[in-house]
Amino acid sequence: MRKISLLLLLSALVFGCASVKKRTEKSIGTTLNSPFFDNQFTGLLVLDPIAKDTLYSYNSDKYFTPASNTKIFTLYTALKTLPKQAPALRYLQKNDTLFFEGTGDPSLLHHYLKDSTAYSFLKNSINLAYHYSNFQDMRMGPGWSWDDFAWYYSPERSALPIFGNTVMIHDTPDYKVTPAYFKDSVLQIQHSWNREEKRNLFYFDSAERDSLEIPFITDANTIKSVLEGLFAMPITLINEMPKGEKKTLYGIEMDSLYVRLMHESDNFIAEQLLIMASGVLTDTLNSENARNHILKNQLKDLPQHPRWVDGSGLSRYNLFTPKSMVYVLNELYKEVPEERLFSIFPAGGVSGTVESWYTGTEKPYIFAKSGSLSNNYCLSGYLRTKKGKLLIFSFMNNHFRHSPSEVKEQMQTIFEALREGF
Repeated sequence: MRKISLLLLLSALVFGCASVKKRTEKSIGTTLNSPFFDNQFTGLLVLDPIAKDTLYSYNSDKYFTPASNTKIFTLYTALKTLPKQAPALRYLQKNDTLFFEGTGDPSLLHHYLKDSTAYSFLKNSINLAYHYSNFQDMRMGPGWSWDDFAWYYSPERSALPIFGNTVMIHDTPDYKVTPAYFKDSVLQIQHSWNREEKRNLFYFDSAERDSLEIPFITDANTIKSVLEGLFAMPITLINEMPKGEKKTLYGIEMDSLYVRLMHESDNFIAEQLLIMASGVLTDTLNSENARNHILKNQLKDLPQHPRWVDGSGLSRYNLFTPKSMVYVLNELYKEVPEERLFSIFPAGGVSGTVESWYTGTEKPYIFAKSGSLSNNYCLSGYLRTKKGKLLIFSFMNNHFRHSPSEVKEQMQTIFEALREGF
């Protein structure tokens, strides 16, 4: 009799779970098939990584413009190729001259990261020679909007970034410009642009704002001049390093870069991470080297091969599927301890670009990276259900005419159904 009761109880539990799963699937399907989604392109994949069970799939093998969801692939590449501390410089001492070259590390005197490792190291030298020709990439990414050149979120890529390759202007009593080299290049007038397109001439109207961050043009002579201003000494430009074994100077903890990459959706750090990875894998700094390496090796089993052209997702040339996005998220989950991984990803209702959305009842239940471009919004990451189960998802929306907030509201309805139903 006891055995029969136990069997009946187990049967009821299994039936109940199956019933809840079916109700959840039906609820999600009803939302996705509502008129709201009629005139846009939507894809969703939800995976139970422990059971290796696909819980929901809708257009998951179709290609989407991922926007900043691209940074998930960039994060994975960096974690697989870069050491725990950032390679800040490569250098070679010959007699009384220190020859050095950049590694792509974005943290040198960065306005927010404020790493001074390379600065402190270089300032103690008598003679400095800067090798600039190891950077063999474009300053801007393919498919970037041409008119983004003057906005803080689109700094140029380079071998030796300094101050995040941006000028920071503050309307203080002494009118602060960082780096100070550009102080005489700032005009305090109202202008339709923040900067001239082809030269480092900046515009700042203190009547409209109290601070402004503007990318600057990063040719070798400009970097040389900024460094000379910092060290109060002449610096020689060289196009080839002397013979000898180069040493590496290590700087900031890489997790500091990863957190800013994902929480602030920092495009500049994203681009520079791929350049840094290229420098570890090859003798030159070219982000394509890093992308090709990771796709041919660690990600050779991706369900669909992406079109992947930059590190940040600024380019509309990028094309990824929800299925491939979930594949990489699953690899991250298998390889990175959960506590560390969830500190790198923004938490819904708590931090980063999802601070105002996807709030849990008592604690966060969404840990995910958003991606936004005009008429596009994607969110991919991890979802913790009420029963404690972890799910991996990628939810991509392209070409909508609704407001982003309306799209997020619909997505939140589905996430809450997943949280309650599994």
